[in-house]
Amino acid sequence: MPARINPSILAADFARMAEELARIANADLVHVDVMDNHFVPNLTFGPQMVERIAATSPVPLDVHLMIDDPARWAPGYAALGAFSVTFHVEAAENAGNDVVGVARSLRAAGSRAGLAIKPGTPIEPYLDLLPEFDQILVMTVEPGFGGQSFMAEVMPKVTTVRDALAGTELDVWIQVDGGVTRDTIAVAAEAGADTFVAGSAVFRAPDPAIEIDALREIARSHSH
Repeated sequence: MPARINPSILAADFARMAEELARIANADLVHVDVMDNHFVPNLTFGPQMVERIAATSPVPLDVHLMIDDPARWAPGYAALGAFSVTFHVEAAENAGNDVVGVARSLRAAGSRAGLAIKPGTPIEPYLDLLPEFDQILVMTVEPGFGGQSFMAEVMPKVTTVRDALAGTELDVWIQVDGGVTRDTIAVAAEAGADTFVAGSAVFRAPDPAIEIDALREIARSHSH
């Protein structure tokens, strides 16, 4: 199985963003956390910043929307040129959004469509929707802040998605986000994840590029 490493720029030095992006040129994608201070208690990037990151980044953007009302806002991020846009099912349902409708609007705008699940949200009600998505993001921390500890107790959800995809022709990536390090990436890969968001582990390493290669190799060696 492939092992994609998507460093989260939430852990980067925002004052040196162009330099920080250049340091992760060997990543698969760059993970951009968009937070609105409503769905989660933190505020990060808006459309203008994402557009600048897209113009500067050496690798495509993996945008993770932790915002209310994704039906209203998500297609705009796809239109900025993001390779992938992931929204939270909890935010969509809280706003009365049609989850499938949001996914289709993302694909229509030219990006892959991702569905994110918080640690306390069961995955089973959404397994029938897998054909509508290109990525399922199982959060391994509570969304909102970087630097949290990996929640191994959500690994059964990762395995449930992997098992649901087994034997199908669907190209759905299984992503984990939160607390990913050299130790925890092995656990996530064994559970069935193939796409890994790592923030602090990459940007606080002496050489982020070397750390990306190391994480990718560990994940590959533990994947099925």
